Amino acid sequence: MEHSRAFFVSMPFRIDDLRVIHLLSHRKPYVIVKTVELARIDYENLITDLCVDRRFIEKYKNLCMVDGNGVWHCIFAKQRGRTDGVLIMPDGRDFPKWAAYISGEDGES
Repeated sequence: MEHSRAFFVSMPFRIDDLRVIHLLSHRKPYVIVKTVELARIDYENLITDLCVDRRFIEKYKNLCMVDGNGVWHCIFAKQRGRTDGVLIMPDGRDFPKWAAYISGEDGES
């Protein structure tokens, strides 16, 4: 099975940290285990400060992992009504230790 791929950034602070030039070979395969639709203000808060603990991450972090095949199982946070958003790999934390931006158009960053 072919998975969508995204470029994950370690310890990002803002969404701009996720929108960086990178090699395609640095993208990781991922699956979305939970989609969280946020109100506009909550999504704006998330993307302007990715270092803050979030209740929805705390709730779903147990679903996230990198499996034996190297596939990242992530939370997808997006603004209600939009297709783009942030893939979150909390790695046991309540904030995004790793995150990737995906445009929503093609499932890749």
